Amino acid sequence: MLITADPWSAVNRRPYRSCGATAALSVALLLSSCTGGPRGAAGGGGVGDPLFPALGNGGYQVRHYGLDLDYDVRKKRLDATADLTAEATEDLRSFQLDLQGLRVSRVRVDGESADFSRKGHKLIVRPPDGLRKGAAFRTTVNYAGSPQELTDPDGTTEGWVKTPDGAFVSGEPAGSMTWFPGNNHPEDKATYDFRITVPQGYTAVANGELSSQQTSGGRTTFRWHSGQPMASYLATATIGKFDVRTSRAPQGLPLYVAVDPAEAKASRGPLAKLPEILTWESGLFGPYPFSSAGAIVDDTPARITWEALETQTKPVYAGAPDTVTVVHEMAHQWFGDSVSPKTWADTWLNEGFATYTEWLWAEHTGGKTPQQQFDALYKDDPHNPRWDFPPGRPGAAKNVTGPAVYERGAMVLQQLRNAVGDKTFFRILKEWPAKYRYGTADSADFIAFCQARTDVDLKPLFQAWLYGNGKPKRLY
Repeated sequence: MLITADPWSAVNRRPYRSCGATAALSVALLLSSCTGGPRGAAGGGGVGDPLFPALGNGGYQVRHYGLDLDYDVRKKRLDATADLTAEATEDLRSFQLDLQGLRVSRVRVDGESADFSRKGHKLIVRPPDGLRKGAAFRTTVNYAGSPQELTDPDGTTEGWVKTPDGAFVSGEPAGSMTWFPGNNHPEDKATYDFRITVPQGYTAVANGELSSQQTSGGRTTFRWHSGQPMASYLATATIGKFDVRTSRAPQGLPLYVAVDPAEAKASRGPLAKLPEILTWESGLFGPYPFSSAGAIVDDTPARITWEALETQTKPVYAGAPDTVTVVHEMAHQWFGDSVSPKTWADTWLNEGFATYTEWLWAEHTGGKTPQQQFDALYKDDPHNPRWDFPPGRPGAAKNVTGPAVYERGAMVLQQLRNAVGDKTFFRILKEWPAKYRYGTADSADFIAFCQARTDVDLKPLFQAWLYGNGKPKRLY
């Protein structure tokens, strides 16, 4: 998730951003789908997410994305083809993809030209013969243009963000649809292949592992493969002039680190701890869930106010990170990336766990214990923004990454630890990401999961701390 500098808390110095879209787009995202259709409706636009109801689409499940991207850095133009392999979950006369801006020149379904139209951020596709429930089908979209950024309600930026030497991607929650068409909701996870062509001398970094790099005619093509399922908001295609280092963690895990030369010196110390952090977190949460890890550190425009972005296998840092930020973002590989939220209202399952990991790291390195972190936050003014809304019920899209989701989300976990004891709590930290590995889960899943591992009645705890309004009473 995106992290910025904290205007509220002396305990956790980073602030929090909220997610959304452009002023025009936010109406569609926050209120209703521009094309209608109830959740799960065949071919309907929007899956009924409680915070972003117009994101995602019904009627199919994507299994794989093949993205062929050719980016002209000087002209800031993208020429691209997206190949989506999917399975129809209903009989379909038409289906929809999320794509904001960009000009679509052709759409094919199973090799045959298909009629298509645009409405808002929806690309509506009509296969020549329709699709039967259970059918596997391939959709190919040719598109081009200058990808645009989206501005969230709090003024922060997502989407395809142009930099002086290229671009990077901020995908949460809606940004992926600014550079490729897809089923843009965390519930629909797929594998990915990227073929990214850039001017010679530039580097293109995506999720997963680099399978080849070839230069011809003054342009270089980078092929990346991401073989574990990934939500669309976690995809990245970052382009720039980077110092690249490859190595291996002690467990043999391949590491790929790309750093803008302007950030190299300040990044060196924190990124050198990446193998140690991965080893430590693997001890807490179980085996690292992906086949590679790494980092991307970019020299971003001044308008970028966040510090770090959750992306699968390679978090993106808007400038040199500190060690705690690396700890937070790598925790997301288990909590948010491998196990993704079923809806955006479940984001505390990403951010509460990642923030709690910061607390555990502080104790691990001789600082405050998680209980001391909890106590420091709890004694604050009852009007502190962390008490503005319950983390399990954000209620508005602008709240999805507010301090209640991060800090109070972590406080929920400390109350849980006190209730069930250390032995059961640390079992939960390992068994939860193992059970839902490469899938999605929501708060109800987590509550049931925890309750099944203890005789303590956890209902009062979650009612007060996860769903209760205002500053809850301490229960444990």
